[in-house]
Formats: sequence, C-alpha cells, structure tokens
Amino acid sequence: MKTLLKNATLVDEHSVKELDVLIEGERIIKIDGDISGESADSILDIEGKHLFPGVIDDQVHFREPGLTQKANIYTESRAAVAGGITSFMEMPNTVPNAVTQALLEDKYDIGKNTSLANYSFFMGATNDNLEEVLKTDANNVCGIKVFMGSSTGNMLVDNAKTLEGIFSSTDMLIATHCEDEATIQANLALYKEKYGNDIPMRAHPLIRSEAACYLSSSMAAELAKKHNSRLHILHISTAKETGLFDNKVALKDKKITAEACIHHMWFNDSYYDSKGALIKWNPAVKTEADRTAIFEAVLNDKIDVIATDHAPHTAEEKNNGYLTAPSGGPLVQHSLVAMLDFYHQGKIPLTKIIEKMCHNPAILFNIQDRGFIKEGYYADMVVANLNNPWTVAPDNILYKCGWSPFEGHEFKSSIEKTFVSGHLAYDQGKFDASKNGLRLKFNNR
Repeated sequence: MKTLLKNATLVDEHSVKELDVLIEGERIIKIDGDISGESADSILDIEGKHLFPGVIDDQVHFREPGLTQKANIYTESRAAVAGGITSFMEMPNTVPNAVTQALLEDKYDIGKNTSLANYSFFMGATNDNLEEVLKTDANNVCGIKVFMGSSTGNMLVDNAKTLEGIFSSTDMLIATHCEDEATIQANLALYKEKYGNDIPMRAHPLIRSEAACYLSSSMAAELAKKHNSRLHILHISTAKETGLFDNKVALKDKKITAEACIHHMWFNDSYYDSKGALIKWNPAVKTEADRTAIFEAVLNDKIDVIATDHAPHTAEEKNNGYLTAPSGGPLVQHSLVAMLDFYHQGKIPLTKIIEKMCHNPAILFNIQDRGFIKEGYYADMVVANLNNPWTVAPDNILYKCGWSPFEGHEFKSSIEKTFVSGHLAYDQGKFDASKNGLRLKFNNR
C-alpha cells in the first residue's frame, strides 16, 4: 500500500518546508513539492499541519516484567505513540532485572508481541555480571545501563573495580544514572535526625543534592576519558554538571554525551509544595537556576538529546510521605507537546526540538534508518496541529497509572496522527494495533 501525505509543513534537518511525502509499506519512497495522487492508494491532505520525524525516547521505564501494576509495554507504548514517540529505549530495572542475555531477550519477546512503537532494551550492569554484559550484541541492543546511584530496583553499581571493568572492556555505549550513594545516604541521615519520618518533599533536591550528582557524573566522565569509552550521561539535573560537556565537537564524533529530561526543563523546586510526590524524581528537580542552565545547555548543544525518563508508579504508591513515596512519573504522552509549548513561548525553535528529540538520538545511538524524514528511511512520522489547545484531564490520560504531573495544564498543540514504520498507529484519538512496532537496529560494529 502507498499512502501520500499532501501539503505537509515538514520540519526536518534544520529546515521547515512545504512538501509531499509518499510512503510505501514501511518506508518513505519519495519526498517532493508536488507528488501526484495517482501514485498512491490513499491520500491524506494535512495542509496547515506540521509533519515531524517520530520522536525517539532514549530513556523509559515501562515496568514489564514484574511491575505491571504500574505499567506494561503495551499500555505505555500506546501512550507514547499518542504523544508522537515512535521509538523507545527501555531500562533494565524490571523484575527480574534484565542482567542476563536470556532475561534481556525475554523483554524483546514482550516488545515484539505487544509494543505499538519501535523498541530497544538496555542490558543492565551489576557489580558481578560483567561476563554477561560483554556478550551483548551492539547491533541489536541500544546500550549498557549502569546505575551509579540507587533508584527503583536494586541495581546500584558502586564497586570501583566493577566500574573500571565495564568502562575498560566494552566498546558499546554506556548509559549512566549518576548520583553518589554515600552523599545521598549522609544527607538522608541528617534529614531523618531533623524531621524523623516527616521529611518534607521539598527536601528531596537537598538530599539527592547537586554535590551527589556532580561527584558521580564527573567520576563517570573521568572513567570514560581514561578508557576512551562511549559514555552517555542520563537526566542531567544541575547547572554544575553542564560544564562536563563539550559543544565544540560534532555529535557523531563525541565520546561523552548527555541527556536532558522534560521534567528538569519544566519544573523547579518551587513546585514541591503544590505537586508533592508527583514531581519526585531521581535525580531530583532542583532550583530555577538549574532548570535555566539545563535549558541553555540544550540550546547551546552541551546537552545532546531530550527524553522523558518515563517511570510510572500507581497513585496509591505516590500518595505517601517522603520516605515511602517512590521516585518517578509518567511523561511519554506529553513530552512533545510540552516542548511545543516552549516553542509557543519563543524559547526554542521547532528545528531545535526535532534535532534533540528525533535526529540526535538516531545519530547518538547509530540507529539504522530512523530519526529523519528521508527517502529510504522508515516512515516514522508525526502529524501535529500547533493550534489545537487541550487540557490534560483524567479522561484523556493514557498511562496505566492514570495520572500525570501535567493534569490541569492546557497544552497549545496536539498530536493528530502517528505513523510507526509506515503504519498509521494513532489517528485523532483512535489506535490501530493490527501491526506492532519493530526492533531497532544499530550500525555499531
């Protein structure tokens, strides 16, 4: 089947142009100013709408297997597609942790059978599984995940010898969660002494502090430089950390890269009193100065990609005090429209949004034939209406957990259609689950 998209305002490769796009099967076969409708089986006239490459989210937690009371790959990939995300890379801290090749492939089987979006899953590192890590196929798996700070699950890698082994032995991309555990525990002990079990939520960025983040991130950067490793530091949350990264080198040549997440670009610590545990993430949302510096680092290319760290928990789990409410929140349905709000505010160009959410993840991870609207590439595309306001409410939240930190906010733009590998998976509120997404492939070796 051939599908023709007519009169698109196409945003791709740092330009905005009026073009037609012809899809055949899974791929884009022609892009031109005026493609005849006679060449297509169906025609979609999207005049007045913007056409973007599908968003590639390099950090999500879809909670399957083992934590499916919070989410699963089907429900969260569905929400992702509704938000314009066509490909995701999912983290290994499920139950069981994806720390052997067999357990990792179990997740790929689930993705193949249930994911509406294209998918990849990180191999997880622990203090004692280096042999399994080194078996990972760099052309079929997005990277190695190392928790250099504790988060959901028990995957903290804090053994110096193990870290040296990981950084010195693998030529795959190493993605790190960087927070120094000793610093966090010392800070937590001080706040327990002061408040007992009633620690206020606003203490979160003081417990999981700037010092904890920088100590770990700078250590990871030094290990990468020492061993010439390929390092990607996830969810930068402080102004100080942005100084670790270079914007003088082309992305394809960078050995150390960084990610910013939507919540660290949107919220600051003034929201804790109103949002409470709903904005409790690891690393923590910190000061307005940190938020501003992260945004600037995105604009000046010290930070290379924008992602979500989508990490849902149930409302019941979140409705607890500081010590028991888990960290993390759902974001995939709302990440692109959140960035489009920043565009409407004059803070970021459309081309920069697409660069950071679509092009750069594809370049950074060496993904085959995705991240751009190009002839021969997979047809991962999003049709957005930049002038169709809507308000986040319980009846339009698609996450299995049923809540969003954006509830009550009116977004100025909406996602109308999402094509996943040529398949119209989402169309104005309706899903077509007759075809699942594909496993991402990488040009790494």
